[in-house]
Amino acid sequence: MDGSPLLAAGGGASLSPTSPVSVRSIAGINGAKRKRSAGAPGSTFDSSPGSVLNDDDADQGEKKRQPGVKRACNECRQQKLRCDVSQDPFRSCSRCNRLKLQCKIESNFKRIGKRSKHAEMEKEIERLRKNVQLARSQGYVVPEENEDDSATHSQLQSPIVNNNIYSHTRNPSLMGSDEAVSSLLHLKRGGSYSLPRIVRELEEVRLTEEGEAQLFQDFWLFYHPFLPFLNPSLTPEQYYQQHPLLYWSIVAVAARRYTMDPTLLTAISSPLNTLLWKTIGDVPGSHFVVKAMCLLCTWPLPTSTTTSDPTHILCGVMMKTATGIGLHRPNHINDFTRVAVELNKDQLHDRVVTWAVCNIVAQNIGTGYGQPASSLYDWTLATRSGESGPFQLSPELEARLQIERFCDKVSKEMYSNASDSRGVAGDEHRSILMRVFRREYGELHAEIMSRNLSPIVAFHLKAAGLHLRLAGFFDSSTTVGYLDDLMGLWRSTVGFLEEILANSTVSSPSSPQEHVGIDTLKYATNYLQQMLVAASFALLKLMRSFFSQAIDYDQGRQLFHRTISAIRSTSVVHNDLQWRLAELMVQMWNGARLETQQNRVDDDSMLKIDDSLQLKVRCRHSMSLVFDSIWHWREEYQARGRGTLDSLKHPTNPDSANESIASSSHMDSGNGLLSTTNHGLPNLLAPPSNGTLTPAPSGLAGHAQNGMLGVGLSYDANPANYDFFDPQHWMLDNLLDFNYSFVPPLEGA
Repeated sequence: MDGSPLLAAGGGASLSPTSPVSVRSIAGINGAKRKRSAGAPGSTFDSSPGSVLNDDDADQGEKKRQPGVKRACNECRQQKLRCDVSQDPFRSCSRCNRLKLQCKIESNFKRIGKRSKHAEMEKEIERLRKNVQLARSQGYVVPEENEDDSATHSQLQSPIVNNNIYSHTRNPSLMGSDEAVSSLLHLKRGGSYSLPRIVRELEEVRLTEEGEAQLFQDFWLFYHPFLPFLNPSLTPEQYYQQHPLLYWSIVAVAARRYTMDPTLLTAISSPLNTLLWKTIGDVPGSHFVVKAMCLLCTWPLPTSTTTSDPTHILCGVMMKTATGIGLHRPNHINDFTRVAVELNKDQLHDRVVTWAVCNIVAQNIGTGYGQPASSLYDWTLATRSGESGPFQLSPELEARLQIERFCDKVSKEMYSNASDSRGVAGDEHRSILMRVFRREYGELHAEIMSRNLSPIVAFHLKAAGLHLRLAGFFDSSTTVGYLDDLMGLWRSTVGFLEEILANSTVSSPSSPQEHVGIDTLKYATNYLQQMLVAASFALLKLMRSFFSQAIDYDQGRQLFHRTISAIRSTSVVHNDLQWRLAELMVQMWNGARLETQQNRVDDDSMLKIDDSLQLKVRCRHSMSLVFDSIWHWREEYQARGRGTLDSLKHPTNPDSANESIASSSHMDSGNGLLSTTNHGLPNLLAPPSNGTLTPAPSGLAGHAQNGMLGVGLSYDANPANYDFFDPQHWMLDNLLDFNYSFVPPLEGA
């Protein structure tokens, strides 16, 4: 019986597992009918899923085994082949050695059903083919040869992959769909085929390995120098392990100017917001979440309306989370935990740096939004000259912290008067404070500039000087030294703008070997953008008043137009807040142009001083100027039909020399931005390709639709007819709801 050719074939390697001649039929021919004992101890049914065949080795082996009975290895059992493995002592079988397989014997091993596995993979390929056809019908261009390979590969090249193009297999026990398709296509077509690996997924946003690497590289090169507190030596995987919110916050910041996929920022905004507020709702206990909120406050996600900007609220959550987990008391961290925590030197330093950055960001938010800052400058952040250790900050962060301390003192002393309903210090008190802070700022400026730090520190130093000098708009025309304060404000404004515009490209310290330049306007923080807007409004207000006769008007005019282009270049999404503010300034400039072109007066005593520089909005600290200017635009231009933001679809044309000044959507011909480029800005002045941002009909625009603003808007310090108050740029909302078919010519035109 052992010499039967049929039996030999049944045990040889030439018999396929799917052959119609089964081992059971061979056994039936020879009269050897096998019986299975269902009640025998250890008996199991080792069968292939989707197959009616049973494993002979399993049948034979599930009976009561005697020591020394030979058992095949896993690989040979899977293929139903003879095996010459030796168990005692263990020696790999010849087949595993020849094929370089891992030879092992497991008592609980079960064969995998190849039929169901192959069927599932075939279904996956068919589904992907249909998706490729769908992608082709939607406008994707696919080369003719290896169409399926090329189409699928092109779909996955982008760091963001749509859910209907790539999805995981429904059977988690099988290999991933990318590996399955890749291996099958490689076997069937004989060509090379590689799919990019999806490394991270946030709802429908999926990042490839290449996209992740590029985004993190962009972050370290272009954004990290503005707030250098993260560790560039850590990998993206390590940041994800620290906390997913921190990982995705870095990706979102880098996506602001990501050229490989300009839609990534828009796509990631909604799922990241969901992750952010879910994390906050779960009461975070990790300082890595605080780091993520620092990033999102410094570079906020784009919003369609300013009332939906949560940055000021998020800043408060950031500070409360930081103090809740004891970042302000890193030496006594156990007072804030339920279990004993021992921090080494590096961990302690990391928490000190995070706490310092929290205060820097909180002060920036307070200054930029014109709100009381939630900063807390305590013992942990006290200046300790000559001290080294975990409490020592980098020179950049130490300088930034000194600057923000100064801004905090200015805000608290100038705009936190408990005796005034608006919190503004009195004229005499403010005049004394101005002299004190001017001297302190001079000392701070000399000290920091002597350290030879990066231009980014100089930007914030100049911004602090502007923050101090903007208090000049609160003075009355009868205040002693009124013209001197205005001249100091003029110099601070020009100095801040010239500093940013002259250093529009700085070297990135994150890549000293490559000397990569940073476009400070494109990658600037939200705070620098806000101060740029404030400086532009200050320039506009001074030049459209009696003070224009005391300055070089042509210099101011050219600087104003350069600033308009700079503000537009900071826009991340077409027709966002920065873009709309720039257009608003142009309309105000053109409306007041004839009134301000007057001869310069060398003698200050000949100036006709009036109250045209007085502010109506006075509750927003140094940023009151911005809100007051917006109110002025609503009164004098939009409500009276002299201006509209419909021109956002066709932004200001710098070469409109032949246009009439009656058109409020064009600058004058002498704008200083003709054919030459200014820091590469003309490309950013092109008309937007997508639609304008259209806020919901609420707030002021809702009243305007009832005719309230159609006859002109008058400012009331205590309005009784407004039942809302939004602390973040609420006056700019819904500007696009004002549509006028006729724009009358300006007075005097």
